[in-house]
Amino acid sequence: MVMEKNWLLEDEDDIFTGTPKSKYFDVTRQASKEVVEDEFDKLLEKVAVMEKLLTEVKGEDFDINNEVRTQVLTNSEEIERMKKGLYLELTGDIICRLDS
Repeated sequence: MVMEKNWLLEDEDDIFTGTPKSKYFDVTRQASKEVVEDEFDKLLEKVAVMEKLLTEVKGEDFDINNEVRTQVLTNSEEIERMKKGLYLELTGDIICRLDS
């Protein structure tokens, strides 16, 4: 029987592999400042576009911060899974740029 490790659900106390969040910060400490800043800027651009799209759909009075709080409270497990996936994506994006 072969067990596959689900990297999104790994043990946060595992000192040998760490979490997606801890690995992201390990990589950002080793990568060049310019690469990390550029990837962070891309992330903020993505967030800005999503906020713009939501405001267009929901209207100008839509409170994104209230919606974020509500989603975190009502869907915390799914949000945590998604955050881990985003940490993995960001880490991969930085590492790919280091190799080029």
